[in-house]
Amino acid sequence: MITIRPIPAFNDNYIWHLQQNGEHWVVDPGDAAPVMRALQGERLSGILLTHHHFDHTGGVPALTRTFDCPVYGPATIEGVTHPLSDGADVNLMGNPCTVMAVPGHTLDHIAVLMEDGRERYLFCGDTLFAGGCGRLFEGTPGQMHQSLARLAALPPHTRVYCTHEYTLANLAFALAVEPDNQQLVERQRAAAALRERDEPTLPSTIALERTTNPFLRTDQPSVRARAHQQGAPDTADAVEIFATLRQWKDVF
Repeated sequence: MITIRPIPAFNDNYIWHLQQNGEHWVVDPGDAAPVMRALQGERLSGILLTHHHFDHTGGVPALTRTFDCPVYGPATIEGVTHPLSDGADVNLMGNPCTVMAVPGHTLDHIAVLMEDGRERYLFCGDTLFAGGCGRLFEGTPGQMHQSLARLAALPPHTRVYCTHEYTLANLAFALAVEPDNQQLVERQRAAAALRERDEPTLPSTIALERTTNPFLRTDQPSVRARAHQQGAPDTADAVEIFATLRQWKDVF
């Protein structure tokens, strides 16, 4: 069975370290040094990238010089040896994986869904966060809303491995949107307790995001009502509701 552990990097990044059958892979290594420490002398077998931002790719040159390992990711990223595009099926560490294009945060952003028996693991970079979503640096609200809808449609038990410890800040905003959402209140308490012990709040699950993440809940009356209070027109569709929430979060 696959083992997945977070490698903390910078102020709030997580580089995901995957181990199975003697292989070691990392996802979005923005810094090589913590990866080298985590490997403890073991060989790195491969690298998976979700998008081109430096805090996700900065460690790649040093790691590939040391290990001469393959790099899977969007074709736009220098150093990628195995370009991935929407709908591609690949095999990593003996596990079937499906590539999903999820533009919005960046235009080249991908997510990778890995299957290990009945388990599902989603590596989604900065698209879907625990309780939130990424900023729109390159894409449009329509693109990001569609990308999130694709991820929200995955099986509920799918584990969500995003790449930043933004959960408490995201849940504070989510509670401003839906203060009466009791599942959200409980989630905030649980996440706060984890952080008090300096433990990660990740992974999440698709089921948990569906019930507590306002960016996946643009069809809910409570979310729509708050968006209208923030300036969304009464006739706003789901994309306009999403755009209003994202603009509000940007200044929250």
